[in-house]
Amino acid sequence: MSGAKESSLLKWIKLISITGGAQAIVQLTGLLCGLLIIRLLPTREYALYTLANTMLGTMSLLSDGGISTGVMALGGKVWEDKKKLGIVLSTGLNLRKKFAIFSLIVAVPILAYLLLHHGASILTTVLIITALIPAFYAALSDSLLEIILKLHQDIRPLQENQIKVSVLRLAISALTVFLFPFTFIAIWAAGIPRILGNIKLRKIAGKFTETSNEIDPGVQKEIFKIVKGILPGAIYYCLAGQLTVWLISVFGNTTNIAEVGALGRLSMLLGVISTMFSILIVPRFARTQEFGKALLKRYLFILATMLVILSGITFIVMLFPSQLLWILGNKYANLEKELVYVMIGSCANVLMGLAFSLYSSRGWVINPVYAIILSVLPIISGIFIFDLTKISGVLKLNIFIAVSEFMIHFVFGFFKTWSVEKE
Repeated sequence: MSGAKESSLLKWIKLISITGGAQAIVQLTGLLCGLLIIRLLPTREYALYTLANTMLGTMSLLSDGGISTGVMALGGKVWEDKKKLGIVLSTGLNLRKKFAIFSLIVAVPILAYLLLHHGASILTTVLIITALIPAFYAALSDSLLEIILKLHQDIRPLQENQIKVSVLRLAISALTVFLFPFTFIAIWAAGIPRILGNIKLRKIAGKFTETSNEIDPGVQKEIFKIVKGILPGAIYYCLAGQLTVWLISVFGNTTNIAEVGALGRLSMLLGVISTMFSILIVPRFARTQEFGKALLKRYLFILATMLVILSGITFIVMLFPSQLLWILGNKYANLEKELVYVMIGSCANVLMGLAFSLYSSRGWVINPVYAIILSVLPIISGIFIFDLTKISGVLKLNIFIAVSEFMIHFVFGFFKTWSVEKE
């Protein structure tokens, strides 16, 4: 028994070392790339870059609408059957393509308006929107393809691919943005490597699925059940999740947008931790056969571990804000208080995202009506509490909303894991 525990511990140490090391490289490369862009792009161009990247995240979220959650939940039940897993994947990919059209129709006009509102010319606006296409196209499938590897815990090829994409992006950005410091160039530099990585990811995932374009109506129906529960909330989170940038776009100026975008780059350091949990923990939680109190204990332990890690990171940021801001350059050196607010809000969002990922990986969803009502209340109350004409006020509102959202998802996950018996 002792030998089995020791073997299990060594296995986890190895997994965490490999995953953590690879993610450290990916996030560090991404951070270097982000810092390079921050320093090379003029403030006005970086503000447009922040708006474009924010909208790309919104487009990706809308085009998913809960499909990846459905693929994870259904794939966790058939992950050892190559044919069935292939059908789940192809059905999910087919749905995402359809959702992508809706996403583009909604997001592109809004992005065009915001870019023009903040001083971009018509030509610049067209170039920026066109540059988003490669990254958006890759986003339609890479999150679903990664699920296959995560379910099989075939982590190394996945991370090797991520490292290659990150390094290639850094190299292209260094060569192009230095010579041509424009927003659309920086976006192209990110999108092209992602397309190439997506092609490689398809080949890697093919080891665990039978190549098939078969769409199973039954699987599609099951995915739609999850989508119907998540999509209304996803649409809401497209607004609430990027509320900081949207509010500053309305109440602030171009410089404010650039400042918030730059500070957000430092929170990328949390990506190492978040991705490790996403790759190692969530898929295991999705396929575990535990139920009731045993599953609840696992749920609480995972969240408690993340809370301790994030608290430590926040404490370090509070001790050394000036040193961290030095990385961004002199343009952002006076944002010490704002940096702490951004990090606290980012940590709360990571914790909230983990709580959501854990229970949704089991195919459980909150009634969207209740979820939206509970989520809107803190936003409405926060608008009256905080001064939204200042960056600090918007960032405090972000913290308030993130903590409220975490409590909603934590409570739902707590009672769901506690009450649901073996299916």
